[in-house]
Amino acid sequence: MPGSRMHWLILAALATLALLVLSGWRPYDRATWFLEVLPVMIALPVLWLSYGRFPLTSLLYVCIFLHAAVLMLGGTYTYARVPLGFQLQELFELGRNPYDKIGHFFQGFVPALASREILIRGSFVRGRRMLAFLVVCVVLAVSASYELIEWAVALAFGQGAEDFLGTQGDPWDTQSDMFLALIGALAALILFGRLHDRQLKRLESS
Repeated sequence: MPGSRMHWLILAALATLALLVLSGWRPYDRATWFLEVLPVMIALPVLWLSYGRFPLTSLLYVCIFLHAAVLMLGGTYTYARVPLGFQLQELFELGRNPYDKIGHFFQGFVPALASREILIRGSFVRGRRMLAFLVVCVVLAVSASYELIEWAVALAFGQGAEDFLGTQGDPWDTQSDMFLALIGALAALILFGRLHDRQLKRLESS
């Protein structure tokens, strides 16, 4: 099982690298692409270097891969121009391309599982209620920090940062982004809490 797991992780890492190169081949805007995929560029070597002393659950690795794919697709087109978003906009009769909301949902979903894993394995908290509370707090802190980064980029680059902000004229974009992150965190806790616990026990026993 460990050998098979390593095999799939290597394939996932190679697939992520391939998608990263593909996403940056001819992006809509090079600077926006770089800002959007920077978390992938940082996370991939960190995950690889930390695998020996702190391997993560398979569930978390899968979710990180999916989040990376969402970021890279958004970076290629910019979030307001992703074709999938236009299809969703037409399907649900929305006033704007909603693809960026998928990204913010994952911005809550994946950090929720990551922080949950760290808190449990480090024995930093006792009690499931306190665990869930702290996980949600971490997610909202991550989401707020990202919004502050977007604000700083907007101040630094002015009109040129519009594609990175992706507000599409919505005055409540920041609040809805954080709300989607909150929904993502709650979904992760409710839907995958038990599966995550089983994988954590399996990881500890191995």
